Amino acid sequence: MKKVEIYTDGACRGNPGKGGWGAVLIYGENKKELCGGEKETTNNRMELTAAIEALAILKEPCKVTMTSDSQYLINGITKGWALSWKNNGWRKSDRSPALNVDLWEKLLELLEIHDVEFIWVKGHAGHKYNERCDELATSFADSL
Repeated sequence: MKKVEIYTDGACRGNPGKGGWGAVLIYGENKKELCGGEKETTNNRMELTAAIEALAILKEPCKVTMTSDSQYLINGITKGWALSWKNNGWRKSDRSPALNVDLWEKLLELLEIHDVEFIWVKGHAGHKYNERCDELATSFADSL
């Protein structure tokens, strides 16, 4: 399997509000930047979308290291929250409805294709690619 590093971030101007997401993919000497957004969204939706869009662009199953400052994204997968919500009919442990079900479903599907290790980094702490993803995300949100 090819080894790919992915860095992601999401941003929102207001929450909900104008949002953007950014991703940097690195494979060997190759680097690709992605970004997008929505006029009315939330920060959590943008965090999930960044991860989804980055994984979806991969043309074959890959071994991925995904780095993000989103505890929602990282914990949702590594602590098994999303899978538990899915298994419980998209209900959380307190029986309230899980949020962003459409995005969690897409992400879980992509995780069946790729071997992904998730790494959390503190946001706005000088991490080169996390900072670049933030620039991509905020610039896109500001352009809406």
